[in-house]
Amino acid sequence: MTTILLIEDHAPLRENLREMLALEGFRVLAAENGHAGLELAAREHPDLVLCDIMMPGMDGHEVLQRLRATAATKAVPFIFLTAKGTPPDIRAGMNLGADDYLPKPVSRNDLLKAVRMRLERAKQQQRFTPNFDDPKPLEKLGISPREAEVLLWVAQGKGNQEIAEILGLSVATVKKHTIHIFEKLGVESRTAATLRAVEALG
Repeated sequence: MTTILLIEDHAPLRENLREMLALEGFRVLAAENGHAGLELAAREHPDLVLCDIMMPGMDGHEVLQRLRATAATKAVPFIFLTAKGTPPDIRAGMNLGADDYLPKPVSRNDLLKAVRMRLERAKQQQRFTPNFDDPKPLEKLGISPREAEVLLWVAQGKGNQEIAEILGLSVATVKKHTIHIFEKLGVESRTAATLRAVEALG
């Protein structure tokens, strides 16, 4: 059974999210703060972590940093739950190694879609073992450093709007880079570009 660690200090929301996930067949471990969450992560080795950002004592950014600094949890998919949905906040979380973010309040459909997509991507990464930490290897595909940054996020399933927020660009600029990437790689779709990227990062 797939295990999800939920770290959320607001009790009603924590219980609501726990119930949503449990009804879909997930084993849900719930923690009320960052310290308790890290203890559960070390003991239970969850398949995915859902974590609030704004928490007393230890915020979500510190939780993520500690998980990424530990070998056993370094590669666990991590999704932020946040009321802070501004572009700088999103970029800060992504730069720390978050896989995704969900603004609160989150709908059941958005929650389940994000969780399933990240779990599936984790399975793919285990098969292909690409390293998404650094865009530089993508430059050997004949694209510029900035295009490599865009392709890195395309390969992780991000849309143009999300990539724009993460990289601090306009959507139009991201779209232009994406068109250039497709032309240089000789592909016509994001899926095809992702396959090329995964091969280069593997």
